[in-house]
Amino acid sequence: MSGPGRRRVRPGRLGLHAFLMTVSLAFLAPLLLAVYASLRPYEETAEYGYFSLPRHLSFDYYKQAFTDSGMGKYFLNSILIAVPGVLLTLFLASFVAFSVTRLNMRGGLVLLMVFTAGNLLPQQVIVTPLYVLFTKIELPYWMSDSMTMYDSYWAVIAVQVAFQVGFCVFVLANFMRTLPIEIIEAAVVDGAGVWTRYWRITLPLCRPALAALATLQFTWMYNDFLWALVFISDGDKLPVTSALNNLRGQFFTDYNLLAAGSVLVALPTVLVFLLLQRHFIAGLTLGANKG
Repeated sequence: MSGPGRRRVRPGRLGLHAFLMTVSLAFLAPLLLAVYASLRPYEETAEYGYFSLPRHLSFDYYKQAFTDSGMGKYFLNSILIAVPGVLLTLFLASFVAFSVTRLNMRGGLVLLMVFTAGNLLPQQVIVTPLYVLFTKIELPYWMSDSMTMYDSYWAVIAVQVAFQVGFCVFVLANFMRTLPIEIIEAAVVDGAGVWTRYWRITLPLCRPALAALATLQFTWMYNDFLWALVFISDGDKLPVTSALNNLRGQFFTDYNLLAAGSVLVALPTVLVFLLLQRHFIAGLTLGANKG
């Protein structure tokens, strides 16, 4: 029985919540199963199954996964690729989006369409041309010990930036169009140059969108394995995703140990999301309350 001051719960809303909870659990199920398996001995899951009740739980596999795979070194490699890649991508994308939306440049719409269309190109079709190209581009020794762009972090960063900048330009350009044009006009009247309008006025207003993109871009670049596998031949330079291969035995693979390694690899992306969570959610909900 519902009183006059109590809100009535609609059946449709209950169904929507139930659907969203089901979808969320479906996405979380593999991760939860990996965490559960990583805490149990392999002998126990082999005998009773992965969906049985635990007899013994411990973090021994996490310590073993970190030490046996040399994960610390590979973590650093991934950071050396992902962090510069994200910063460079956001800087270039924000400057292009600013030029297209705030400088009234000719062909701005065409330029935006070109950047967006770049995301439609399958990455695999240019693997061989890029491989040949990077082996011919020479770099000084302080930038690459191979003296070429091949077998260096620069090759992976360049490809990541090239493929991700188009998506970021599309998102930032649409966001910048929602900013009040009066702010830019007032800055022009006060004598602000292009760089001041971009760096000191527009970018601070784009903080939610930049934070959301930074979270997504870091996740994509950090988890990428294809480009590093193609353009890096030195095993000591490979990213952390390759460290999981070191946990596979020649004749036997302990999948509980592999699950622990997978959880460790995923922790940095979870940490980045938690640090940028407020800005990330704000960036996703921009315009939700706009009349």
